[in-house]
This record gives sequence, C-alpha cells and structure tokens, in this order.
Amino acid sequence: MKRLLLLVACICSLAQAETVDCHVSYGGETQVIRAHPATSPYTVAPVSIGSYFMFRLVFERQPADQAAIKLYTYADREPPQGAVLLHQADYLYPPAKNGRYGFTGLQRVYEPIRDGELYYWCEWKK
Repeated sequence: MKRLLLLVACICSLAQAETVDCHVSYGGETQVIRAHPATSPYTVAPVSIGSYFMFRLVFERQPADQAAIKLYTYADREPPQGAVLLHQADYLYPPAKNGRYGFTGLQRVYEPIRDGELYYWCEWKK
C-alpha cells in the first residue's frame, strides 16, 4: 500500500511539473507567463501587458480529445467596448518540438488604434 501511495505521489508531482511558458514582449520589456494544466479553461484570466494589451494562456490536457494550448491577445479598450480580441492561436497537445522560438515560432500582434506591437513565443516544458 505504501508503494502505491508513493507511486501516485510521484506521478502527481510529475504531472504538475509540466508547463507552458510564453515569453511576451511589449514596450521594451519581456515577461514570462507560465501555465500549468487547467481544470477549467473558463477560470484562466488574462494577464495585463503594459497599459493596453492583455494575454491569456490556456493549457488543457483533459479531456484527452480536446487537449490543446490556446493563446489569446486582447486590446484593453475603454468601456463600453472593453477587451477586444486581436489574435487567437490554438495548438494541439502535446505541441510539436520546441525550436528556436518554442513551438509557436515568433509571433507579432499589432493593434491599429494606438499603433502598439506585442511579440511572443511559447515553449512547452516537461
């Protein structure tokens, strides 16, 4: 019984170690946004990037037939408009092998009203 509990604990810690890290750059600053597998995609909130962009990273492994990594970039506009989706990307899980710029390659998102530009790339870590 003790061996079984130890095995379950090891498997759980390995599962928690898996992450997706997105390197997001805007206005000369880069931050890393990390995601662990989410139990519900609806609970994952976007992260503010500068004063105008928001970036949302959703990492889903279950159910297996819907497993994916989903990336969203929004412009945070004034009410009543609020957040406006500028870019969305979906990747199958597990993603393809990481290259120089992870599994996404270097992505650029433009916002035409304020002439803003955000760059990102994401890597999968086991």
